Amino acid sequence: MSSNAPDSSRRSAMVGGAVAAAAAVATALPLAAVSSDSQAAAKVQKTVSTITTRDGVEIYFKDWGPRSGQPVILSHGWPLNADSWESAAFHLANNGFRVITHDRRGHGRSSQPWDGNDMDHYADDLAQLIEALDLKNIILAGFSTGGGEVARYVGRHGTRRIAKLGLISAVPPLMLKTDTNPGGLPMEVFDGIRAGSVANRAQLYLDIASGPFYNYNRPGAKPSQGIIDAWYAQGMQAGHKNTYDSIKAFSETDFRDDLKKFDKPTLIIHGEDDQIVPIDAAGRASAAIVKHARLITYPGAPHGLTDTHKERFNADFLAFAKS
Repeated sequence: MSSNAPDSSRRSAMVGGAVAAAAAVATALPLAAVSSDSQAAAKVQKTVSTITTRDGVEIYFKDWGPRSGQPVILSHGWPLNADSWESAAFHLANNGFRVITHDRRGHGRSSQPWDGNDMDHYADDLAQLIEALDLKNIILAGFSTGGGEVARYVGRHGTRRIAKLGLISAVPPLMLKTDTNPGGLPMEVFDGIRAGSVANRAQLYLDIASGPFYNYNRPGAKPSQGIIDAWYAQGMQAGHKNTYDSIKAFSETDFRDDLKKFDKPTLIIHGEDDQIVPIDAAGRASAAIVKHARLITYPGAPHGLTDTHKERFNADFLAFAKS
């Protein structure tokens, strides 16, 4: 008996160490890199307005409208949060849809993890939110960076739970100019955003909101101070490191293969005067990849068309949701 005790202790220590190591690896990797058995063992924790992901990040969400309604998930842009969708969410919920909007990791009321601020983690967080709420037959749409999150979700998790897809002023297929994407924007553009974020993030956000995001820098524009202030407040609520890392995520992630997996009805809406995500390299390019996508363009509309053209956008998106 006594001669076996050290061996037993060593085996227990080895097993314990292996379990700890496996747990450490699981929390460091995106969800899709973890085995299905590990996923099943770690149930996503949920409260009335948050989930906690398997790597310990708290994701805040709003759940509006009748619970019996068809679910609509709306993913927000950089560096905003779920509040940016409130006009559309209110409209859809008042028309019988169950509308879920979430704050991406590092943004709004969600946790601000130092690592994992990339499209794979964004998509896996979204998958865990859908799992925790047990949503099916979803209309899933994303604005700007949120469109990238939606595309990567489809690429990593498929469309089993999805009924329809929407890309609104969205960053796919690829924002960055490369040899295979000559219509993209040069790296200097994104380096400039990073430099501005480090030098004076508050001023950068004011300049974006009061200028090109809503085309308030165009002749004859009538800026809304309320819209500018709301954009600024949402941006400053997000984490500095998280929004800094997200610049790389939205600009350098290649979504072309993800878009090829879109096999549900897809609506693409883009402003023809989008100064942030130019339509030719984004909306029109995505429509050329996604089979049977419907592209609607708004003449003269800016990047932030869900606010500046909200009556038309709300009507177009509601018609799509009901179709």
